[in-house]
Amino acid sequence: MGDVKRADFYDGPAHDYLGYWKGREYEHDAERIAIDRLLTGRHFARAVDVGGGYGRITALLPRYADHVTLAEPSSRQLDLAARFLGKGIERVQAQAARLPFATGSIDLVTMIRVMHHLPDPTAELAEIARVLAPEGVAVIEVANLGHARNRLRRLGRGVPAEPVDIRSPENRHDDEIPFVNHNLDTVIRQLSDTGLRVVRSLSVSNLRSGALKRVVPHRVLLGLEKAAQPALARMRFGPSIFLLVAH
Repeated sequence: MGDVKRADFYDGPAHDYLGYWKGREYEHDAERIAIDRLLTGRHFARAVDVGGGYGRITALLPRYADHVTLAEPSSRQLDLAARFLGKGIERVQAQAARLPFATGSIDLVTMIRVMHHLPDPTAELAEIARVLAPEGVAVIEVANLGHARNRLRRLGRGVPAEPVDIRSPENRHDDEIPFVNHNLDTVIRQLSDTGLRVVRSLSVSNLRSGALKRVVPHRVLLGLEKAAQPALARMRFGPSIFLLVAH
């Protein structure tokens, strides 16, 4: 993933992505709500989840598509996906910038929690535009540099146009996976350069807080999250923005 074209970032034991999601049920369910909101009422012949790890989001897609493929660069994650997803979902090892699909052959593309590993996502976005069918749609999640808390921190200074590396100083080296937040306006311009336009956006994980998760019941948090996603989209409030894009 990212501008360092490696497939093994999530192959090593230091990156336990399945374990990472334990205790993050709110974040997972917030993303599920967003995907359902963007895709409900639609059905597709062929869907691809790009960089989907062990298949956390891929597992949601059979309700929306007849044929679902997980395209993931990590062999370890694909092995986990074989057990997590079971039968009926295809798995292929592929980089997001080099997808093994014919031009215009995919009706639905999802790419969730991948952009934060892409300091320069232009090649990956261009590849999504290439494989996406003329009437197809893509759901792309963007780690939002301009979320509300960050805007308060940077009051009077604005949000940088370029991605910002949010790794700790000791992890800022080529042997550690890239981790950046993006300026949403920059990403929208990059999408436009590939011929893709934003159809709809949602602000997601708006209540991402360890303190809130400890004291507010999960069901209540999700009810608030569901109401907040469209309401806060224009403000770009949350740390995660989901974009529905099309040609």
